[in-house]
Amino acid sequence: MEDLLNNTDIIDVNIEDSITDSYLDYSMSVIVGRALPDAKDGLKPVHRRILYAMNDLGVTSNSAYKKSARIVGDVIGKYHPHGDTAVYDALVRMAQDFSMRLELVDGQGNFGSIDGDSAAAMRYTEARMTKAAEEIMRDIDKDTIDFIPNYDDTLKEPEVMPTRIPNLLINGSSGIAVGMATNIPTHRIDEVIDALIYLIDNNNANLEDIMEFIVGPDFPTGGIIFGRNGIKEAYESGKGKIKIRAKTHIEKTKQRDIIVIDELPYQVNKARLVEQINDLAKEKVIDGVYEVRDESDRDGIRVVIELKKDAMYEIVLNHLFKTTTMEITFGIILLAINNKEPKVFTLLELLHLFLNHRRTIVIRRSLFELEKARARAHILEGLKIALDNIDAVIKLIRSSSDTQVAKDGLIQNFSLSEAQAKAILEMRLQRLTGLERDKIESEYKQLLQEIEYLSAILKSQDKLNGIIKDELKEIKDKFSTERKTRIEDDYETIDIEDLIPNESVVVTMSHRGYVKRVQLKVYEKQNRGGKGKISGNTHDDDFIESFFIANTHDTIMFITNTGQLYWLKVYKIPEASRTAIGKAVVNLINKEQSERIMATITTTDFNDDKSLVFFTKKGVIKRTNLSEYKNIRSNGIKAINLDNDDELITAHIANPQTKDVLIATYKGYALRFPLEKTREQGRVSRGVTGIKFKFKDDFVVGAIMLENDDDKIFSVSELGIGKQTLAKEYRLTNRAGKGVIAMKLTEKTGNLVNVLSFNNNNLDLMLLTSSGKIIRVEADKIRDTSRNTSGVKLISLDKKDKVVHISQCQKEEKDLDDLEEFNV
Repeated sequence: MEDLLNNTDIIDVNIEDSITDSYLDYSMSVIVGRALPDAKDGLKPVHRRILYAMNDLGVTSNSAYKKSARIVGDVIGKYHPHGDTAVYDALVRMAQDFSMRLELVDGQGNFGSIDGDSAAAMRYTEARMTKAAEEIMRDIDKDTIDFIPNYDDTLKEPEVMPTRIPNLLINGSSGIAVGMATNIPTHRIDEVIDALIYLIDNNNANLEDIMEFIVGPDFPTGGIIFGRNGIKEAYESGKGKIKIRAKTHIEKTKQRDIIVIDELPYQVNKARLVEQINDLAKEKVIDGVYEVRDESDRDGIRVVIELKKDAMYEIVLNHLFKTTTMEITFGIILLAINNKEPKVFTLLELLHLFLNHRRTIVIRRSLFELEKARARAHILEGLKIALDNIDAVIKLIRSSSDTQVAKDGLIQNFSLSEAQAKAILEMRLQRLTGLERDKIESEYKQLLQEIEYLSAILKSQDKLNGIIKDELKEIKDKFSTERKTRIEDDYETIDIEDLIPNESVVVTMSHRGYVKRVQLKVYEKQNRGGKGKISGNTHDDDFIESFFIANTHDTIMFITNTGQLYWLKVYKIPEASRTAIGKAVVNLINKEQSERIMATITTTDFNDDKSLVFFTKKGVIKRTNLSEYKNIRSNGIKAINLDNDDELITAHIANPQTKDVLIATYKGYALRFPLEKTREQGRVSRGVTGIKFKFKDDFVVGAIMLENDDDKIFSVSELGIGKQTLAKEYRLTNRAGKGVIAMKLTEKTGNLVNVLSFNNNNLDLMLLTSSGKIIRVEADKIRDTSRNTSGVKLISLDKKDKVVHISQCQKEEKDLDDLEEFNV
C-alpha cells in the first residue's frame, strides 16, 4: 500500500472550489441542454430532436401517421438520452391546440384536454409532423446549419433549425433551469411577420413602431388581457406582468342571471376551475352561486354559473375574478439561449436575432445552391464539348484499352476536367439524340441564370432582404389566423381626464351598494313642502341611501364604517340612464362586501395645508394631514384605528379657513369647539374624545366644519322638519363636552338625522328619504330660527317614510321648474 501511495500523485483540492465547479457544470448543462429554448428557432433540445427524428423517419404532413412509441424510441435511442416520459410529454404538448398557437405535431388519438386529462399511452397514439413543422425543417439538407455529434458520437444532430417561422414568439416557451426561468407568451403569426417585414425595411425602428404591429400576446385559449403597461414593460425590458381574464357573457332568464365562461386564461385547468368555484360557493366565500355546470363540447368552452334569484351578477363576477383562476397574472420573462449563453432579451432583440438567423440561412443556402449549380454547369459544359466532337470522342473511347485510358485521353485531347471526362464516359447513348442535345442546352442556360441570380443575392443586401420578406409573406399566407386574445385598456391605467368635461353631477348610492352619476341639472328646484322626485329605481329590498354633489374631475374618497379609505375619480363612476339602478360599487373599488361606505369626500388635490377629520359613532375625533392619503393602494388603506365596539360615522376635509368643529347626536345635542383643540395625528392612530353623551343610548349622527360665526347650520329630523341657525347660537366650548340642544325634538319631528354647514347663499338643499325620494329646496327661502326650536316642514312624507340623508348643492342659474317628473 505504501508503494502504491508513493507512486501516486496526490493533488490537494479545495472542496468548495470543487463543488462550485461541479455545480456550474451541472447548471450550464441543464440551462443549455434541457430547460431553455434557443432564441433562433424557439426550440428546446428535446423538441428539436423530436422533429429531427420524425424527419428521419419520413413522418411528414403528407405521410401516414406513425406510432408515437416508435418516434419516442428513435428520439431516446439516437439523440435524447433521457426518460421516454419526458420525450412523450414534449411530443404531446406540440400537438395540443390549447398549448400551442401553431401546432408542430399532428396527433391522432387522445392527446389530453384543457381539463388536465393526460394523453393516452404512447403505444395507442399516432403522430406526424404538421406543415408548420416542415417549414421549421425547410432547407436543413442544404448546409444551412451546423450539425453536432449526438450523445454517443455515432450520429449527427442539428444544433439549431433553419426555421422560416419565428417560432419562439409564435409558440412561446416556458421552463425552469438552475437559477433562472423563462416564460415567453404565444403571439399571432400575422402580427409577428408584419413586424419583421417592417423591421427589414426600417432597421432603426423603435419599440413603439413595432407595437403598431405586435399589439400583445395572443394565447391559443383566448381570454382578455387587461392593461397595456405590462405588455410594453415586458417588450422593453424582457420582464413584465400582464393580467389575463376569462371571457364571459351574461344570459338572463325569468328566474335568475347566468354567467357563462366562453374562454379561459392561458394554461388554466378548466376542471379545476369548476371545482374551485363549487368549493368557494359551498364555503360561502362567494355568495350568490346556485349551481356550476360544465357544458363544454367540441364546439368550444361553455362553463355555466347559475346564480341565486337575489344575486347580482356584477358582484359575483367581481368576486370570481378576485378569488379564482378566472383571472391570473402571467409573468413574462423573455429568456432564451443565444450562442450557448442564456440572456433576457427585449422584443426588438428577438426580432433582430431571428432576422439575422434568416440572413445566415439564406446566405448559406445560396452558397450551397450556387456551388451545386456551378458544378452542374461545369458538367454540362463538358457534355456540350463531347456532343460537338462526338465522332472523335467515340473513336477515342473505342480505341482505349480501359476506362482510365479513355478518361486520360478525353482530358488530354479536349481540355476537360476529370469530373467532365467521367460524366462523358457515364453518358448514355440516348443523350446523343437531337432532343437530348436541346435539353442539355436549355438546362445549361437555366443554370447560368440561376448562377447569376444566386451570385446577386450574395452581393446585394437588398436582394437578400427581399428574399427573406418574400418567404415571410409566404409563411403568413399559409398560416394566417385571427387574433384570439382581446386586449383592453386597464381601467386603472386609462388617462382620459382631459377628454371628460368638468361638470357638476349627482352621485347616488343605494343601500345594497349600487352607485351612479347623473347630471345635476336634472333635479329641478321646488318650493318648501314639495313632494320631491324619484331618484332611482331599485330592487324591492333596496333604497337610495346617500348622495353627494361633485365635479367629474374630482377625486372621491370612500371611507367605510371600518375606517378603511378608498379613492376613485368621479368620471369613472358610470353615468346611468334614467331607469338604471347603477353599478355595484364593489366593481369600482376593492372594498370588502361587509364594509359600508359612511363618508364620501371630494377633493381636487392632496395639499398638506388641508387635513382629514374623522368622527366615530362613540364620539371619537381624529385629525390627519390630507397628504398622507394621496397614495392609495387598489385595496385601500387604513384611515383610522377604531375600538372594537365603534365605527366611523363621517369624515370631512378641514381647509386653512376652517376654525371650529360641530358634532351632532341622535338625541338632538351638538358640541362646538375649535379645530385647533384637536392636534394632527398619524394616519393609523385612534384619535381623541370629541363629545361625551348626555344619554346612554345616544350616538353621533353627523359633524360639520365651521369657518365663522355667520355660517348657517341646517338641521333636519327624521320626519322632515328642518331649520337654519347661525353658528354663533352654539356657544364655543372645549373638546369632550356634552354640548347643548341643537334641535327641539318631539314625536312630530323624530330624532335628528344630520346637520350641514352653509357659508354662502349659492347653495340648495337636497333631502333623501328611505323610499328613494329626493327634494331640492332653496336654502335661502328657509327662515332663520333659534337653536332650541324644532323648525319648519320641508317635505311631505308618506306613512313609514323617513328622511335618511341630507346634502347640499350649487344653485342652478337656469330655471328648471318646467321639467317633468322622471326616474333617474
